[in-house]
Amino acid sequence: MEALQVLFAISMAAWFLSEILYKNILKSGENDKKGKDHSTLNILWLAIPLSIASSVTVSYFTKLLISGETWIYYTGVICIWMGIILRFIIIRSLGKYFTVDVTIREDHKIKKEGFYKYIRHPSYAFSLLTSLGLGLYLNNWFSLILAFLIPFIAFSYRITVEERTLIEQFGEEYLEYRRKTKKLIPFIY
Repeated sequence: MEALQVLFAISMAAWFLSEILYKNILKSGENDKKGKDHSTLNILWLAIPLSIASSVTVSYFTKLLISGETWIYYTGVICIWMGIILRFIIIRSLGKYFTVDVTIREDHKIKKEGFYKYIRHPSYAFSLLTSLGLGLYLNNWFSLILAFLIPFIAFSYRITVEERTLIEQFGEEYLEYRRKTKKLIPFIY
């Protein structure tokens, strides 16, 4: 179990460092259409640490186990790493069009291939997978709810702002794409 705790600590450090790097490296540029973010980046930077801190704290004070088996801890760590890795792949696939703030690049295009063929916001979906992994690893129903729900609410607000911006920029092309895809979970939501 000690090795699993070390793996969990490494997972959390990797998650934190990757998000810090994204925030500092992938900002909008001077030629981009900015001012559309409506503080969603700040909200996310409050919501995610709040969800981590509250879910970890709750796990120390309540014992509402999800499972009495050790598989739950491994499942949590696997979800954390899958979320980190898949989010990285999505960010790389978007290339220069990915920014941490809601922005339209000068020659912006709607990506409709790969994961984007099925969901409009895979980067957020995989970030939420990481949050889900945290909740599963903590093996506490209250922790799972806090780890997932707080970022889900923040991402839902950001999706609303981002989609409004994309509709404003691309009009019917984005509306048609939106009709054919789900927000976060393929074929479901």
